[in-house]
Amino acid sequence: MGFLSEPKIPVIDIVDMRNSTSCRELVCSEVRHALEEYGCFFVVCDGITEDLNRAVFDGIETLFDLPMETKIKNTSDKAYHGYIGQLPFLPLLESMGIEHAASAHGVHSFTNIMWPSGNDIFCKMIQLYAKLVSEIEETVRKMVFESYGVNKYHESYNESVTYLLRVMKYRPPNMNETKMGSISHTDKTFISILTQNQVKGLEVKTKDNKWIPVNYLPSSFLVMAGDAFKAWSNDRIQSPYHRVVMEGQEFRYSIGLFTYHKGIIEVPEELVDDEHPRKFNSFDHFGYLDFYDKDSMFDQEYPHIKSFCGV
Repeated sequence: MGFLSEPKIPVIDIVDMRNSTSCRELVCSEVRHALEEYGCFFVVCDGITEDLNRAVFDGIETLFDLPMETKIKNTSDKAYHGYIGQLPFLPLLESMGIEHAASAHGVHSFTNIMWPSGNDIFCKMIQLYAKLVSEIEETVRKMVFESYGVNKYHESYNESVTYLLRVMKYRPPNMNETKMGSISHTDKTFISILTQNQVKGLEVKTKDNKWIPVNYLPSSFLVMAGDAFKAWSNDRIQSPYHRVVMEGQEFRYSIGLFTYHKGIIEVPEELVDDEHPRKFNSFDHFGYLDFYDKDSMFDQEYPHIKSFCGV
């Protein structure tokens, strides 16, 4: 495991763990520690080639070039799963959601709305990308369960997972316009895995309330814990505040694979003890998303998950 000199977001190679049990135990411990201390870490992955990465971002640019009347057809009955854009307080942001992105049906459904005559290249490329990133997510999640000694729950959790792929476009600010591409927030997910084109802008807040820039390494992804993971872990794992601040004159494109759970999330009994009394009640993940969507303090740095299901 290596560390960037500054900022100190850990960089973890999760591939080597396959070689030995002792190595796996060490990496599991590093993953857990990173999520407890920082709420995030970089994972270096050679499974997604430069060519695929470039093709995906080219495809996303083409997607956002579609007419507005087409893009707004990206709708969902779930909060924050469809098109978001044209917001007065966030004028730089435009975002779209692809539900069930690791499945052929999910990506086909989205693609057929955007391109009624079909777009097989986009479809296959996005599905492949989402599948590869979902494998990273599942590996990380399993490692955390193992490290906490609750691996027996992992299979049932895995069966209730659903993936949302969100693609985001941030335009450069005009003169006298806000540079804020995305307000400070925690993700409402279980796990988020983020990547971007070459344009920087993402910042993460540390435990001591300092904003640090996220500087991606080649072939790396930022794995970030969401509020649902924080609650599941009985407040051991951090769900870090993060934001996007735009500088310069280039467009920034970003992709996030977001994990949600169908049904009820429960804190494992093994994570409740005298040292860690229960902090959260069982909760419905999509119920929490709806709660946040209707919360008048949605744009504040406020512990929404504690307000929703805290003990």
